Order: sequence, then structure tokens, then C-alpha cells
Amino acid sequence: MKINSFKLVQAAAAASKNSVSPYSKFKVGAALLTKSGEIIGGANVESASYGLTCCAERIALFKALTDGKKNFVAVAVVARCDGGPMPCGACRQLLAEYATDATVFIADSGDLKAIREFTVKGLLPSAFVLVP
Repeated sequence: MKINSFKLVQAAAAASKNSVSPYSKFKVGAALLTKSGEIIGGANVESASYGLTCCAERIALFKALTDGKKNFVAVAVVARCDGGPMPCGACRQLLAEYATDATVFIADSGDLKAIREFTVKGLLPSAFVLVP
């Protein structure tokens, strides 16, 4: 499957507009691409109890999984910061479990065409996953 990274990054940028970030004002958007070509977006949600804050990647992933989606081939993450926002450790772990072979596209919302590309396995080598 040929992945249109720019289209996925644009979807993540659109998702970031729904960010609920009253404390940091740091709006992050993510977009997951399924093997069937469906795109599921998500945005970060903050809490006054900072530990309860949830990243855009996890929001998109939880939304997709609870809607019965699987077979993710790519994820894009976008925010306004130099080089774009890298997934945190919790997001990397969940992507390693549910989007093992996905390509990860990262971009600064100020320059959506400057896309950096990674793999989930490259972002979290030797991930903790249970073998059935």
C-alpha cells in the first residue's frame, strides 16, 4: 500500500484543532491510517491533574480500537514545534502493541511539508509485547 504521508499529516493537523489544551496551549493532532485506507484522528486532552492528560496518538488509537479498527499501517503526529512532536514512551509502547509495523510521520504544524519518517520498531526497539 502506497502511503500519502502529506495527506495523513494534513489529517493530523486538522485533528489538532480539536485539542483540549487549556494549560499548555500545546495543540497536538494525530491521524492513524488503516490498511483499508481509513483515517482516524485524535487530539491531546489535558487535565488539571497532569498525569491524567492523554496524548493525541493514544486518543486516536483508543478511538480506532474501540470502534473495531485494526491493521494500522501509519500514524502522523503534528504540533507547532521544531521538527514536530515525537511520541512519548507511553504512546510508543501502545503503538508497538497495536501498530507494530506502522510508519510514523512527524511534522511541525508550521511546515507540514517537512515530514520526518520513522518506524514504530525504530522508535521502540525490543518493545515489551506479549507473545500469544
